[in-house]
Formats: sequence, structure tokens, C-alpha cells
Amino acid sequence: MIFPGLFIAPAKNRGRGVFTSEIIPEGTTIEISPVIVMSRQEREFIDKTLLHDYIFEWGNEKDQRCMALGYVPLYNHSYEANCDYEMDFENRIITIKTICNILPGEELMINYNGTWDDKKPVWFDKK
Repeated sequence: MIFPGLFIAPAKNRGRGVFTSEIIPEGTTIEISPVIVMSRQEREFIDKTLLHDYIFEWGNEKDQRCMALGYVPLYNHSYEANCDYEMDFENRIITIKTICNILPGEELMINYNGTWDDKKPVWFDKK
């Protein structure tokens, strides 16, 4: 499920991103995406490719990785995100919800740390 007003467009200094053409109220589920869970061997292979930048840690122990389908891999990171995501390990889905009202034309952002307000530097800010 992808909210009908979402679209992919160029994001300033970030490649592509997810945007909205409609007002989206706080607390709205904007996407429910199935994921493909990878074995350790598959993860090691993927880590050597461009896809490494688009996968998520997965599992209670964060010892697996997954590739989300839909728009999920294209949400850009922000330490002050306007969306949050929840991982459902049993059903193998990621759900994206807004945490504030979103205006038309606004980019939808998640915090790659897993919690919308976590300020810990993410991997690409540590370089």
C-alpha cells in the first residue's frame, strides 16, 4: 500500500526522494511495504554493491538485512524526520507513518537510526 499522493522526484543534494502532492495529516500510514530478508551470505554479497545503500538492518538482533520494496528505499534521512517507520519481523513488512502534518510538495523523511528523533550519526555522516 502506498498513499496515493506520494511521488518520487529529485531531492536537492540527495539524489531522489519521496514527496507528496497532498496534505497528509499526522499519524497517517503512508506506506506498507513487503521486504525481502537476506541470509548472511546474500548480505555479504549485497554489501559489495550499490544496493548496500538501500538495505535495512533486520531482525530482533539486527543480524540480518532486508530489501524493502515500494518507495521505502528512497526515503531520505533526516535527524528531524517527519515520518517514522516500524518493522514487523513476523510479517516481513515495513510501515511508514507521518509524525506531523505534511504539506504538498514537502519531502517525506525518515531517520535511518530507526527512531525519528535519534541524533546518533548514521554511517554516511561518520565518514
